[in-house]
Amino acid sequence: MINKEKAKNYLLQLIRWLAIKTIEKYQPGVVAITGSVGKTSTKEAVYTVLKSFRSVRATKKNFNNELGVPLTILGDWEVIEGKFFWLKVVAFALYQLVFRVKYPELLILEYAADRPGDIKYLLDIARPQIGIVTAVGEIPVHVEYYSGPEAVAREKAKIVEALPANGFAILNADDWMVLDMKERTRAHAVAYGFGPDAEVAITNFEYRMTGNRPTGISFKLNYSGSFVPVKLEGCFGKAQAYAAAAGACAGLMFGINLVKISEALLEYHASDGRGKLLLGIKQTYVFDDAYNASPLSMHAAIDTIKSLKAKRKIGILGDMLEIGKYTNEAHETIGALAGKTFNVLCTVGARAKFIADAAGKAGLAKKHIFSFDTVEEALPQIKELIRKGDIILVKASHSIGLEKVVEEIQQA
Repeated sequence: MINKEKAKNYLLQLIRWLAIKTIEKYQPGVVAITGSVGKTSTKEAVYTVLKSFRSVRATKKNFNNELGVPLTILGDWEVIEGKFFWLKVVAFALYQLVFRVKYPELLILEYAADRPGDIKYLLDIARPQIGIVTAVGEIPVHVEYYSGPEAVAREKAKIVEALPANGFAILNADDWMVLDMKERTRAHAVAYGFGPDAEVAITNFEYRMTGNRPTGISFKLNYSGSFVPVKLEGCFGKAQAYAAAAGACAGLMFGINLVKISEALLEYHASDGRGKLLLGIKQTYVFDDAYNASPLSMHAAIDTIKSLKAKRKIGILGDMLEIGKYTNEAHETIGALAGKTFNVLCTVGARAKFIADAAGKAGLAKKHIFSFDTVEEALPQIKELIRKGDIILVKASHSIGLEKVVEEIQQA
């Protein structure tokens, strides 16, 4: 009898082979996106820009690993469910190998790099013509599986190293480890961001308000002497502007002009759990950034809240995982920032207690700091704490489960 581990390995080998053969047969263009933060938002922005001009398929949900990438190549699957799911996948994949079916011109794929060797595994399945690297940061997520941040950057740089000479590397100009990847690729490199090294530059960034109600962000995208205004509804934070700028770069590489790119981006919306503003109970606003967290993304989310107007600002922050030896330092740094930003702070998880302690040292009164071990323990207190006019940030690593908080405090 085959055990579960062997069965999983057989499945991985089979769908990997089917994905390689599918790429060989249909020869789609591939846009590969990697980075420690912002992959999914960038993927959504690229998809939004390109879908009106090309036949495109993009990664669904978090299908960005050795199982998810081939699954995206093999079909437009939304979720993995059902007893016979993989049988259906294999049957459909074989069918489209034997017969010619309508297949996308472009695949937009997220490439995760949780551990060394992950990027090479995915590149051996689908080698891109366009590679996008979003950010690495000083303490990247998953760094505990690497010797340090530079090793994480080297792993992610394999994307741009694999690009052909006529390909394009789209790089975050404001992250020096990403911008340095220009030297590691033979492809044409284009940088985006707020800083002076950006060829696609974000300027005039501001939050849009209707009365006291936040409605979105606006900014300008500047490229080669021209600029266009961009408005993103229901999106908050510079992370969303970065995603839009990366999407604009991809559009420009396909010959789409800035005006059409700006028009396409009107349809861009933040994904659940990734910088989305929701109406909350008691006439509050919930900044839902609960899907995942790293020191870089946590800092960015708190900066966003700092920039918004509200009667009170409440932080509901949980553990940041997979950062190894940097754990204590990173949580304390975030705590110091939180203590100067929030009127009330709730932390969830053992590591997040370092956030709470540092927030107290930074000046937030202890009576306004609450620490909990679990989401279930925190929920009743959070519901009691919030008041009309509050804006509430919810953010932690995915396994902490803070999406349950969002579900409970958003307006039904």
